[in-house]
Amino acid sequence: MNPYDAADPFIRNEREATIAARADRLGAIFAERAPKHDLEGSFPYENFEDLKESGYLKLTVPQFHGGEEASVYEMVLSQERLARGDGSTALAVGWHIGQILQLRTSGAWPTPLFERLCKDVVAEGIVINELASEPATGSPSRGGRPETTAVRAEGGWRITGRKTFSTLSPILKQFVVTAGIADSEKVGAFLVHSGPGVKVEETWNTMGMRATGSHDVILDDVFVPDDEVIRGVDDEKPMNPVPTEGILLHIPACYMGIAYAARHYAIDFARHHQPNSLQVPIAELPNIKRQIAEIEVDLITARSYLYQVADRWDQAPEQRSLLKPELGLAKYIVTNAALRIVDRAMRIVGGLSLSRALPLERMYRDVRAGLHNPPMDDIVLMNLADRAIRESEETRTSLGNQH
Repeated sequence: MNPYDAADPFIRNEREATIAARADRLGAIFAERAPKHDLEGSFPYENFEDLKESGYLKLTVPQFHGGEEASVYEMVLSQERLARGDGSTALAVGWHIGQILQLRTSGAWPTPLFERLCKDVVAEGIVINELASEPATGSPSRGGRPETTAVRAEGGWRITGRKTFSTLSPILKQFVVTAGIADSEKVGAFLVHSGPGVKVEETWNTMGMRATGSHDVILDDVFVPDDEVIRGVDDEKPMNPVPTEGILLHIPACYMGIAYAARHYAIDFARHHQPNSLQVPIAELPNIKRQIAEIEVDLITARSYLYQVADRWDQAPEQRSLLKPELGLAKYIVTNAALRIVDRAMRIVGGLSLSRALPLERMYRDVRAGLHNPPMDDIVLMNLADRAIRESEETRTSLGNQH
């Protein structure tokens, strides 16, 4: 018996129970606001005020700097719970807390710059994101070179370009921009502050995740001083970079939360909905029970794998470089299971599930966005195939050496 949460075996101690309870409280509030922001495609400023006041924004900030120093497992737990209330808000804030956890793990930023960021998050509640996607390159995970350009100037750099899918753009006071270094094949990273030369163009009008504020950000000859350069023309990539891919588990955590909410709604509906042609609620019908059971299979399987991989990442730092295929598989399993769960939830509820008066149609649209977050399904499958082939070759070689 789990003494911390009998309903959730993945809450293992009092700290995790506290983290989950906060996310539950916030998610319940955000669920009330979600239909309005989804309908309008508006940014939920009030949600981020609540996240700030609750301390959620400093979830992954190091304790030394006043944060909670959450692990990947704790981040996944918190994000899944938050997404049960509002997927858009959870996905958006996930990029912020994930970015900080990545920086905490990698040490990629100059120490004074990272310390200042942590202070700003804790004291002022600022949020951070890295803007890397562009119209011509698509997802940065595909490896395209940015068309945004950084040109050397006295005391720093001048940056010009356009970034797409710029989640959190309405409230970003500072953000990271990737840019191609002029007259070089290198790509740099720069800390940019909102202000002169920075413009948010409201282009985000999508089918799902409508309230993430993922507009275009245009940079017109924006100056970045040398002490805010994260990676410039003189920097070489480390031979053995610190693995940080575990932070991307905030993505499947979000879609798992949406699926859980759809499952909860559909089962509650089935327990209480009784057409006048029946003597019992539809939850008693064999076909509905089968749909519920199939939801449970997907939910339990996907959640178990997600939390297992998150825990392995935390518990075995020396093995992180080998976990990349499993991290991708977690995203693949969860997002595809989430699609099936929401679809079955809508089948249970029937034609009413298409109504905008109910949350399922929003969840159906939101959950599909997971297919387009990194890593993409084709990359995950290719990595798994490559590993299997490599292991087969190694096994054959090993067996051959034994004879």
